[in-house]
Amino acid sequence: MRQRERRGPDWLGAELGIPARTVSRVLARHQVPHLCALDPMTGEVIRASKATTVRYERERPGELVHMDVKKLGRIPDGGGWKAHGRSMGSSRSRKLTVVGYDYVHSLVDDHSRLAYSEILSDEKGPACAAFLARAIDYFAAHGIGRIERLMTDNAWAYRYSLRELCAAAGIKQVFIRPHCPWQNGKVERLNRTLLTEWAYRQVFLTNDERTAALAPWLEHYNTHRRHSALGGLPPVSRLLPT
Repeated sequence: MRQRERRGPDWLGAELGIPARTVSRVLARHQVPHLCALDPMTGEVIRASKATTVRYERERPGELVHMDVKKLGRIPDGGGWKAHGRSMGSSRSRKLTVVGYDYVHSLVDDHSRLAYSEILSDEKGPACAAFLARAIDYFAAHGIGRIERLMTDNAWAYRYSLRELCAAAGIKQVFIRPHCPWQNGKVERLNRTLLTEWAYRQVFLTNDERTAALAPWLEHYNTHRRHSALGGLPPVSRLLPT
């Protein structure tokens, strides 16, 4: 099941009806690599990413949220490499085919891990500001009425285009150290989860098909998906009923 589903001990334990610690011991005994060391598409072992030495978690929802954008290649009509493999033709012809990119903007709460994501056509300032405004409304509808701090990287769109909105909402902007994306690790981890469980989880034959699958997956992530940092509970377990 680990090889087929590529899931962690909490998920596997719940599915098999055995404690997660037992699953961890079995995987360790058989020297099964951690998920963070595997390629999300092929399952092959790759170099693990750098991590912070001290793990932290804010005490209440909205105290700190993390924001980032993930660049994702669009799917050509009829499906791409994942659907057709070598039958697509030479690598040169594929490189000459322009399909463009989607930009997956995400905001995640540090305490509850409540997440909100949208697919936009770019990552410029106006798009980032409009996304943040909608994300604030989404968080408010789920019980996080006020966001105190917003952590991002040092992209121009974040540093300058969000000032007015953050000031109006009473949000303090916090920036990570340049070239240290692991400091914004919670949203970086969400990006990886998005790729493995949504974007690359199944074969999509059109880009619109993959786009339509994001909202249902996000609802599942927030309300049902087990989160190891939350003791195997979903993000809504740490929010007041709305």
